[in-house]
Amino acid sequence: MKNSQILIADDDQTLCYLLKEELVLEGYNVDIVFDGKFAIENLKKKSYDVVLLDLEMTEIMGEEVLDYAKEHHPTTQIIVLTGKSDVRTAIDCIKKGAYDFLTKPYEFGQLVVVIERALEHKDLLLRNTILSSKLNKSVPHAIVGESKTIRDVIGLAERAAKSDSNILLEGETGTGKELFAEFIHQNSNRNKKPLVTINCASLPDQLIESELFGYEKGAFTDAKTSKQGLVEIADGGTLFLDEIGELSLTLQPKLLRFLEKGEFRRVGGIANLTSDVRVIGATNKNLMVEAENKTFRRDLLFRLNVITLTIPPLRERSKDVLLLAEFFIQQKSPVRNIKRLSKEAEISLLNYSFPGNVRELAHIIERALIFSEGEEIQSKDLNLPIIAAGNQDRTFDESGEVVPLDEIEKVHIKKALDANDWNRENTAKALGIAQKTLYSKIKKYNLK
Repeated sequence: MKNSQILIADDDQTLCYLLKEELVLEGYNVDIVFDGKFAIENLKKKSYDVVLLDLEMTEIMGEEVLDYAKEHHPTTQIIVLTGKSDVRTAIDCIKKGAYDFLTKPYEFGQLVVVIERALEHKDLLLRNTILSSKLNKSVPHAIVGESKTIRDVIGLAERAAKSDSNILLEGETGTGKELFAEFIHQNSNRNKKPLVTINCASLPDQLIESELFGYEKGAFTDAKTSKQGLVEIADGGTLFLDEIGELSLTLQPKLLRFLEKGEFRRVGGIANLTSDVRVIGATNKNLMVEAENKTFRRDLLFRLNVITLTIPPLRERSKDVLLLAEFFIQQKSPVRNIKRLSKEAEISLLNYSFPGNVRELAHIIERALIFSEGEEIQSKDLNLPIIAAGNQDRTFDESGEVVPLDEIEKVHIKKALDANDWNRENTAKALGIAQKTLYSKIKKYNLK
C-alpha cells in the first residue's frame, strides 16, 4: 500500500538512512529517529501505519516504545527488528501486540513483504471497526433512479468524487445523503482507505468530540486507556459528518481548525496530531440561513461547501417511485416469494407526496410485504396516511400520465371506507365530510 506512513526507530544511523532510501523508492513515506525517546515524540505528533522498531537503543528501549504505541495508537503495526540474541524478547513483544519481528541481518525483500502484510492487517482492523458501527444500519448499495433530476445529481457527484475538495450534501431527511456519500467515496481516489461516518445529532458534545478526535488516558472518569478518534481511523480516506447542522457552536471551531490545517488534539491531550481526510458533510438545514442566524459559523460553512450537491426529494422525481418500490420489494422479499404491486397500489404510491422521501418508501414497502396476503400488494396494504388528494399539484398513473380528479377522489374514498371497515360514520369523520355527502359519493362512484 503505497504512500503509507512508516517510522524507522534504530540507533544504527547508517542502516536508517539506507533503509529509508530503499523504502522511499518503493513508494512509502518514511521518517527516521535514532532513539526510543524520539520515536515516542514522533508518535505524539503523527499517526504512523507501521513502525520498524529496534529493541536495543540508547536512552529508551524498544519495548517502552511498543508499550506507548499500543496504548496511544492501537492500530499502528509494530515490526520488531532484533539481533539473534534477543529473539526471546522479540517473542515477548509479539505477545504485547507487535505484529511481527525480523532478526538482523534480513533481506530487504523480506522486510517489504512483512510491511505489506502489516498494512493489510491494519486495514482489516479498521474495516472491522467501521463495519461494527454499521451493523444496525440498512442502506441500499446502489442509487436507484432514471429521472433526469436524479441522473443530473449523480453526474455531478461523479465529477466531484474525482477532486479532493470537501463536499456539502443538502436535502430533506430520507433523500439518501449517506448513500451519496458512499457513492462519492467509492468513486474517489481514496476508495482504498476507510469511509468513516458519525451522526452529529445522535451524541452529546463531549461524546462527539471524543469520537471525532479520540481521547487520552485519564481525560475523564471512564478513560482508562487512550483511544484513537475517527479522524485518525479515516486517515487517507473520507470522513462523513451526517447532520452537521446540529454540531454545537462549541465544537465548530475545533472542526474548523482540523479542516484548515489537518491538525487536531485528542481530548485531554496536548500534542497536535495530523490526519489527511476528505470531509463530506450532510444536512437537512439551510446552513446559509443558520449562518445568518449565528447558529452555524460562516467560516466553517465556506470550508465545507467547496462543492455543494442538493439531493432532490422524492416528490420531484415521480418517475422513480415505482422503480424504487420494485427495488425495495426485491431487496426485502424472501427469495422464493417475490410479490408485486397491484395497479391500484401503484397509483396510490404515485399519488402520495412522500414527506419522508425514499426512506419512507422503503418502510412502506417493508410493512406492506409483512401484512399483504397473496402474491400482490394491494393499496390497503400500503397503509398510506389519508391525505386530501386535492391538496396535491399533480397526480400520475402507472405510466406517468395525469389522473383525473374524479378518479383520485374515488380511490381516496374507497381507501378510507376500507380503512374504517365501511363504517360510514367513522369514514365521514376521517374524510371531514357529512355522512350525506359520503353516501352521495358512494352512489356516484358505485363503490362496493
